[in-house]
Amino acid sequence: MRTLRKKRLLLLGLVGGFVASIPVASAVDKDGKLTPPSLDQIQARQTSEGITIGAATYHTEQQAKSAFGKLHPYEYGILPVLVVMKNDSKNTVRLQNMKIAYAAPGGNIEAVPAAEVKYARSPRRPSYGPGPIPGVRLKGKNPLDNPVIEERAFAAKMLPPGETAHGFVYFRSGRRPGARLYITGLQDAATGKDLFYLDIPLE
Repeated sequence: MRTLRKKRLLLLGLVGGFVASIPVASAVDKDGKLTPPSLDQIQARQTSEGITIGAATYHTEQQAKSAFGKLHPYEYGILPVLVVMKNDSKNTVRLQNMKIAYAAPGGNIEAVPAAEVKYARSPRRPSYGPGPIPGVRLKGKNPLDNPVIEERAFAAKMLPPGETAHGFVYFRSGRRPGARLYITGLQDAATGKDLFYLDIPLE
């Protein structure tokens, strides 16, 4: 009886761990509008001064399909990271100067501008090197030359009180153990004062 109970507890533990590790995914409506998961569904998130930011890597085929359709950017060396941001403060936040880096042991990787993702020279298997390499295209048809990359990119410049913004940032990298999303450059729109930086563990 005790052995059976232990087996049941072990099974529940494994199931619980599996459920907790299921990657988040988005949804696209019939008009092509992306609906991201709620911040409560994103485990990697932080709140500071009334601003909550959540982040999730989209590295699985299921995740890619939920956001990019037939395109799977991670197969071509581009790691999409969904960023969801909510402003529960009383002040508008300026995002024009926001910088996002994929920080991991060995160095930080700056985000590739969405318009330059198609120029990233990417093998089918993700690498760990920096990029992009402007002017260099893949041989033959370039799967990264797809308008959905820019359509899904994070593009908000201001975030008023009570509002939410979301979108993808892209990195020329594979997933790395111990990786974090390092965000700087958020400012109070009224005063221009830098607000804070966030260091969000991803892996």
